[in-house]
Amino acid sequence: MANALDAVLAQYEKNTESRSGGDGMTQEQRLKKYFTTYLPKGTKSGQSRVRILPTPDGSSPFKEVWFHEVQVDGKWVKLYDPGKNDGERSPLTEVYEELISTGKESDKKLAMQYRPRKFYIVKVVDRDNEEDGVKFWRFKDNYKQEGILDKIIPIWRAKGDITDAGEGRDLIIELSKSKTNSGIEYTVVQTIMYDDPTPLSEDNDQMKEWMEDEMTWSDVYAQRPVEYLEAVARGETPVWDSELKKFVYGDGDETETIGGGTKKEVVTETVEDSQSKMEVDEDLPF
Repeated sequence: MANALDAVLAQYEKNTESRSGGDGMTQEQRLKKYFTTYLPKGTKSGQSRVRILPTPDGSSPFKEVWFHEVQVDGKWVKLYDPGKNDGERSPLTEVYEELISTGKESDKKLAMQYRPRKFYIVKVVDRDNEEDGVKFWRFKDNYKQEGILDKIIPIWRAKGDITDAGEGRDLIIELSKSKTNSGIEYTVVQTIMYDDPTPLSEDNDQMKEWMEDEMTWSDVYAQRPVEYLEAVARGETPVWDSELKKFVYGDGDETETIGGGTKKEVVTETVEDSQSKMEVDEDLPF
């Protein structure tokens, strides 16, 4: 069987060298499947504890997924990139490449809004909310090697496979608040420590349930259709037609549609993420 420790370290080394969304799930159910390092307003510091789950085949638990971070209807959202992930057409990446190709500094700056960015998604148990079952923790790759993965890897190197069901280790995440130059507060992962070796659970049935859970990150993080990405690339606001069960787009009283339809209803799945464009480790689940 493959060795998870070797797989994780090989993945990390490869990415270090290169640095120089599920159907049928309600919004309430979906929210419980996100693990976020986010301190609520008015809280200056805090701590979270998670256990990374082992993969069935011994591969790395850190899945590499590319997203665009853009504003849609004034809200920051993360949109799955079909180009980097699946080798398919990506309208937002097309805009990025077209702007870069002009050679103008102003266009290069604008292009950064459309650049796909690499994230890691890892399956975890939130020790503070075990009743929610397995969750998924998404965080950015950090080209400065100062990100969340960069804080986890030294633990892996020193202590071995921390996902081991019998002798793995919980991660203790220390959080604090910081501010941008403009005064906006955001959450920072200060340090990640490790606990003593413990079983994933003292309850064998509970351990089996977590380890055999077949849910994947793609069941939780929404993947929008290419028509949706095209509308965003054109600067339009896609909205959900509750009768036609599809996205439409347009502004004001006159509504253009993708594939027909007239009724508009703003999608409530997206919420404001004022921190998603910042070079910090905090990440909201949208």
